[in-house]
Amino acid sequence: MDQALQGKIGRFTLPEIFQLVANSRETGTLGIQRDDDIVMVYFKEGRIIYAYGPRQTYHLGQLLRERGRITTSQLDDAVKTQSRQETSKRLGKILIEKKYIDRADLQEVVQTQIEELIYSLLSWESGTFKFYDRQYPTQEEITISLSVENVILEGLRRLDEMNRIREALPDFSKVLEIAPTQQERTKDISLQAHEWNLLALVNGQRTIGEIAEMAEMPKMDALAKLAALKLAGLVSVANRTVDHSDRLAAMVDRVSGLLEEYLVRKAQTRENDHTTTEIIGENQ
Repeated sequence: MDQALQGKIGRFTLPEIFQLVANSRETGTLGIQRDDDIVMVYFKEGRIIYAYGPRQTYHLGQLLRERGRITTSQLDDAVKTQSRQETSKRLGKILIEKKYIDRADLQEVVQTQIEELIYSLLSWESGTFKFYDRQYPTQEEITISLSVENVILEGLRRLDEMNRIREALPDFSKVLEIAPTQQERTKDISLQAHEWNLLALVNGQRTIGEIAEMAEMPKMDALAKLAALKLAGLVSVANRTVDHSDRLAAMVDRVSGLLEEYLVRKAQTRENDHTTTEIIGENQ
């Protein structure tokens, strides 16, 4: 670019900025910042090849597990290995070395990571941006090739879907519970296995956000299915939120109770041992 591409989001939207880079077939890095969030999007001849944001990046291991590429035990093993490494070796490389995945699996999930990160960017309505000409990701990164137009179309579709989810589930901190069945009315329910698994997480104590995080599927899919379950009348939003301070207090009380019970039993054991010793001494 003859002139530096930089400015504030608002005057230009991020889809417009992406389109400008794509139409100019630029190669370099677009830095985007909002408050403390910073995301770097890398382009090669106008196509997205990588993106990185420390606070937005979706966990590689979780995505691999959600897609059935690795098991929970394999992920735990790789994470433990990573924590023992003297140098900071990437999780993906460790998984390949252990033959839990191959490079194609890693490439597919890295693409999902990058797409999800960019989709989240498209909702930003404020911030600043600057394009750094001819700057690339490091050689160790796995790069891909994404069409800017396709990413924008899918990202805006997801924004529309999230708006619909927000209409059905306006507050993710609210607790979900199984909806009561009216008397003299039976429900003929036909759900798929993953929908039953999601419904099993609804216990009247977990929030919408907690259920979406626990579900073994992408968070957006879990939220969409929870919204569908609510619209179908199978679950309902409880008129309360979880007070985490109360939950913590309950846990502390439970631990205190267990400790007290342990001390009482220990004291009883000592008393019994002392009594036994006295009896033995008398009989000798």
